[in-house]
Amino acid sequence: MKRRGKFIAIGSAFALTCGFLGAVALHRPSSDFPKNSAGPEVSIVIASGEFGSSIASQLHKQGVIKSAATFISLISKDPRGMSIAAGAHRVHTHIPVSQALAELLEKARNAGTLEVKEGSTYQDVVSGLKRLGVDFSKSATKKPYLKNSYNSLEGQLSPAIYAFAPKSSLQAALSAMLAKFQSEATSSGLLSGYLSYSPYEVLKVASMVQIEGDPSDFAKVSRVIYNRLKIGMPLQLNSTVQYAANYRGKIALSRNQTKIDSPYNTYIHVGLPPTPISNPSALAITASLKPATGNWLYFITVAPHDTRFTNDFAIFQDWNALYNKNLAAGRFK
Repeated sequence: MKRRGKFIAIGSAFALTCGFLGAVALHRPSSDFPKNSAGPEVSIVIASGEFGSSIASQLHKQGVIKSAATFISLISKDPRGMSIAAGAHRVHTHIPVSQALAELLEKARNAGTLEVKEGSTYQDVVSGLKRLGVDFSKSATKKPYLKNSYNSLEGQLSPAIYAFAPKSSLQAALSAMLAKFQSEATSSGLLSGYLSYSPYEVLKVASMVQIEGDPSDFAKVSRVIYNRLKIGMPLQLNSTVQYAANYRGKIALSRNQTKIDSPYNTYIHVGLPPTPISNPSALAITASLKPATGNWLYFITVAPHDTRFTNDFAIFQDWNALYNKNLAAGRFK
């Protein structure tokens, strides 16, 4: 009997211990905020290319989520986590990680992005920054990465999607774009130039290549430009005249327009324009560093996505007639 009593006592103690441990587990602090406990909204600024761990850390610091690790665990399993766009996102504080992810994915909550498009100009970027609400009250110091006598930023505002907090300064915005350009200029090999052409001269070529050809033809267009420069032949590119006279987006130029008095008019001035005429893509820069092999001196787009190359002026004239026919027929609309 005594042994039985001792066994019962031990069993009772074990049960009490398990009950205590279960209670501890039940009251262990959660690593996630509960539902229906949302607080005020805050702005979460996510930069282009920002990683999940960085986003999670920012969400935690601003009181959106309770645990950065829990958010990281969620997006490692949910493929939507890879779709979080750059921008200034309005999200509630004190919410579960699943709700935080959902709010970050809502386009209506993202109000702070600017897409610098391939082929855009400095003025395009400035206009976009004004629409975004960037603070222009203080002038920005222009310090192009590739120095030039015009102190121009043209061509050096790297195409990408950028995120800026509300009321960011113009200086901060331009600096972010220049920093990305510096990184890409280094990785692309632009800083080594091409043959006797300096990095800035190659950038000018790339800026014209971007406007003049389809991506599949970039390397051929750059070859035509270099071939013409080599023999002292005017480039005669519509894109440079369109840039000078703000005719961008126009398909054709009149004879009078090709006579415009501007250093950017490559119909009347031999050599490269004073500055780039657009912000070129990485692909256009690569094509200008590695032009295709060929003796072409002429090229023309006779129809959308149909660009032809030749070194025979007579053939070029025939193609020009075809271009005019297709233009009149409305094929370029």
